[in-house]
Amino acid sequence: MLEKLVAVEARYNELNELMASPEVMSDAKVLIKYGQEQASLEDLVQASRRYRDVSTQIDEVKEMMAEEDDEEMRLMVKEELSSLQEEQKTLEDTLQVMLLPKDPNDDKSVIMEIRAGAGGNEAGLFAADLFRMYSMYSQSHNWKVSVLSQNESGIGGFKEIVFDVHGVGAYSKLKYESGVHRVQRVPQTESSGRIHTSTATVAVLPEMDEVEIEIDLNDVRIDIFRSSGPGGQSVNTTDSAVRLTHEPTGLVISCQDEKSQLQNKTKAFNILRAKLYELEQQRIESEHGATRRSQVGSGDRSEKIRTYNFPQTRVTDHRIHHTSHRLEGMMNGNIDDFIDALKKADIEEKLKNLS
Repeated sequence: MLEKLVAVEARYNELNELMASPEVMSDAKVLIKYGQEQASLEDLVQASRRYRDVSTQIDEVKEMMAEEDDEEMRLMVKEELSSLQEEQKTLEDTLQVMLLPKDPNDDKSVIMEIRAGAGGNEAGLFAADLFRMYSMYSQSHNWKVSVLSQNESGIGGFKEIVFDVHGVGAYSKLKYESGVHRVQRVPQTESSGRIHTSTATVAVLPEMDEVEIEIDLNDVRIDIFRSSGPGGQSVNTTDSAVRLTHEPTGLVISCQDEKSQLQNKTKAFNILRAKLYELEQQRIESEHGATRRSQVGSGDRSEKIRTYNFPQTRVTDHRIHHTSHRLEGMMNGNIDDFIDALKKADIEEKLKNLS
């Protein structure tokens, strides 16, 4: 750990010198790049310096204890030593977490996809409830939500909805939501009052730019057609809807929510890049014969992760066995309790794997 901290502080000091050089100061892009890197190291460097300072104080206090004959003074010095050692242990734990390899996608915006699963119309209504939950959660974090494509079920639900959550750090929190969500409740469409179980699948993909995922346009067939709403009702008088077919993978992406063909095409390519990135990650993991690095990290979309039990107002996350009876608050976007618990479990598992 100490070797890593020395290397981090050396880089931090190097960035200070670089940013003060005339060459860098005259290049705004490079200056911003170095400034962002330095800012990302700031907290770690400050904690490292405090750790080094506390360690030095501990050595000095131990020397004082060895030389002190007065019993009352020895007691005071002993109390000071105990306090410093406690702070040293806290700093060690903090630094270990800060030194964990950072997910390179954590600062990115995300593309989320919610699909109705088992349960017919009730599954579509649950998909709409989840979309509302994530929209309200995003609003509380000042993130912008934009619908990229949607396929309505006709009774207020969604067969599928794809949307963008734009904001720094969105992926670092929402990545824990990937997987199968299960609901147990009396459906609005059920007159006999029986409890039904339905599911919806959530996928969370980091948003990729053109530099990170390059798409060969020769591999993509682009079809233009007229947008239509439920039941075939025309919602546009021009051919503005776009369908992309990525022939090497068979991925098909359709967007028709914007009136502009260009806007729909841009959104479709954004979704395609995110899905191609996901496929590449799956291929890499498969080649290495490894499952996901963490059971609570960016989840497999086929894994059942959470149950929402309305009769008992209970929500349970099956990955970490975390339960809350604040279901109404959760459905209104108050999901930080679960996300914080998942993040903590993720960190603990990574530390255990390191050790």
